[in-house]
Amino acid sequence: MSDVTETDLETTGESNAVAATEAPAEESEVRTASQVEEEGDIAADYIEELLDISDLDGDIDIDARGGRAYISVNSSEGTSNLSLLSKPDTVNALQELARIAVQTKTGSFSRLILDVGGSREARAAELTLLVDKAIERIEAGAEAASLPAMSSYERKLVHDIVAERGFVSESEGEGRDRHTVITRA
Repeated sequence: MSDVTETDLETTGESNAVAATEAPAEESEVRTASQVEEEGDIAADYIEELLDISDLDGDIDIDARGGRAYISVNSSEGTSNLSLLSKPDTVNALQELARIAVQTKTGSFSRLILDVGGSREARAAELTLLVDKAIERIEAGAEAASLPAMSSYERKLVHDIVAERGFVSESEGEGRDRHTVITRA
């Protein structure tokens, strides 16, 4: 992973004012397993209540990986209305609301990741296609290829995909304009 800053790894929705600010140093410390589990439980309770209020059906799974709580909301039924919440901007907004709920209860910044109906996996596939097209431009003679502005979580995924392809990437710009530029290694 090249040139990914701590802020890149700490926030995932820079288009939202809450996530656009950098977390204080003490809030970016490594979380214990029990802290991550508590964050997951708080966020899952918040999302479950939101689903109940909205009369939406969904099963919530909580996982912990790399010091983050991962909350997945999926439907066990083939005909769920959960797709109403699976748009990327909606998922990012819900994630920020869940983070605020966690921060309100724990007093600490949360790095939790929310996935609704497989939206994160679908976005990762879209990002892979974007990277592939950018690499094609470089192989055709371009010196560098810039991708559109995206959240830090998405830029982190892009950095990983680019590294797997044997190229180099770095984030440029500030706030909502922060984007990834890909070059040859």
